[in-house]
Amino acid sequence: MKTTSQPEKIFYEYQQKDIEVIFNMMNTETNFKLLYQLPTGGGKTVVFSEIARRFIEQFGKTVIILTHRRELCTQTSNTLKKIGVKNQIISSDKAAFKSDCTCYVAMVETLRNRIKSKKVKINNVGLVIVDEAHHNSFRKLMSSFKKAFVIGVTATPFSSDISKPMNRHYKTLITGESIADLITNGFLAKPQSNVYEVELNSLKTGVHGDYTVSSSNELYGSQAMQDLLLKAYVENAKGKKTLIFNNGVAASQKVYETFTAAGFTIKHLDNRTPNLERKEILKWFKKTKDAILTSVSILTTGFDEPTVQNVILNRATTSITLYHQMVGRGSRKLPSKKSFGIIDLGNNVQRFGAWEAPIDWKYVFEHPDDFAKQLHYQSTGVSAVQSHGFSPELRAQFPNTLEMTFDVESNYREAIDTDKKPKTVIQQSIRQQAKMCLDNAETLSHAISLAEALEPEIAWRVKQYVKCLENASKNYKEWLMDDYQARLKGLIIKLYPKVNAA
Repeated sequence: MKTTSQPEKIFYEYQQKDIEVIFNMMNTETNFKLLYQLPTGGGKTVVFSEIARRFIEQFGKTVIILTHRRELCTQTSNTLKKIGVKNQIISSDKAAFKSDCTCYVAMVETLRNRIKSKKVKINNVGLVIVDEAHHNSFRKLMSSFKKAFVIGVTATPFSSDISKPMNRHYKTLITGESIADLITNGFLAKPQSNVYEVELNSLKTGVHGDYTVSSSNELYGSQAMQDLLLKAYVENAKGKKTLIFNNGVAASQKVYETFTAAGFTIKHLDNRTPNLERKEILKWFKKTKDAILTSVSILTTGFDEPTVQNVILNRATTSITLYHQMVGRGSRKLPSKKSFGIIDLGNNVQRFGAWEAPIDWKYVFEHPDDFAKQLHYQSTGVSAVQSHGFSPELRAQFPNTLEMTFDVESNYREAIDTDKKPKTVIQQSIRQQAKMCLDNAETLSHAISLAEALEPEIAWRVKQYVKCLENASKNYKEWLMDDYQARLKGLIIKLYPKVNAA
């Protein structure tokens, strides 16, 4: 059965050029791993959807497109349909490949689980496309598609985890049109930046380098910063449709209270907002001319609202990817909108340069460590929060374990970004510590005693997890500590016979 038809979409010249370059590589190389860069707003989804269409038509093999958010799955599926590609989203209720379908869209973890349970057959997969490839989550599936072409797509070819550079998984980088050229040629709106220098010494960084939610909430939730935010809005964006990005729920809720008290129309949105309410808020935001939406984590990808006239960065970040994603939400152009405003309250423009400034992405791809140093990835003057540390005596009890630390906040962010439940972070932490105990114990009782010795580290991890939740009670923290220890001991007892047998 034919699964594609000729697309109605007419591509822009720069999109057509990139499609031809990439497809020519497919015809001349075998099993290549390609990374494709195109700025936010440049039409990455349209480009890789057309590549999928042509690939199916020419090679007759299956295409899988991987994303890291549920919203991106739906967005990608709809784009594929518009250009004539019949496709299916792999989800909990649609887990198997169909004989009459050769294009699938899935979240990385969902597909990984389906492959493990042998609910999908991947023998005929010829092309894997990875959206938002800088997240690096696809590395978990690399071994499953050794014979397939792989194309990663991103606006910023710089890994979200500098310990896992993108050139480790992709061999070639192709760069598309620059932001400056897209603006000059009328495809993107022109940014107008208003920068307010902020003292960031109170911010702390987590293990992976970005500023912690707790320290950001404390700084940006302060009355001084709320007053500055309101002042900046009134001076530069009053009456314009505005998106405000925050690093923590508490700070965003404080913004909502501040603007409401000042008489402005505003709503708050975060990753815990129910789906129905989220849809209603976004519908309100779309149709309300002077709407203000304060948000956390949820609108940096998979959100396309061209009517946004102003973006406020009410946070600091050390991630150039996040910086580009946040600013890019305002860059969509309309006949009545040729420019948009940026209000920076986190010294981000100073840290990364103007959003539209040229970046040598090939250099970034080939020399990620040097680029990280140039960005001052561990920002000068900001203290880094690491684990509370292990005493030499405790460390000596785990000679067979190389890495004893666990970045709670980073894993929490990844869970939220991939639509997992927050409790999966605790599950991952327990599994890691159970393995530590089993790898270093000679008997079951020895393994359990090692688990008991880890109590200070467990207490620290629980404390960090509760901070991520922000609104958890003291009773919940105490319960979680007891539950964590009980589950760790239970998992050790469960796994010990298997480990011992092996």
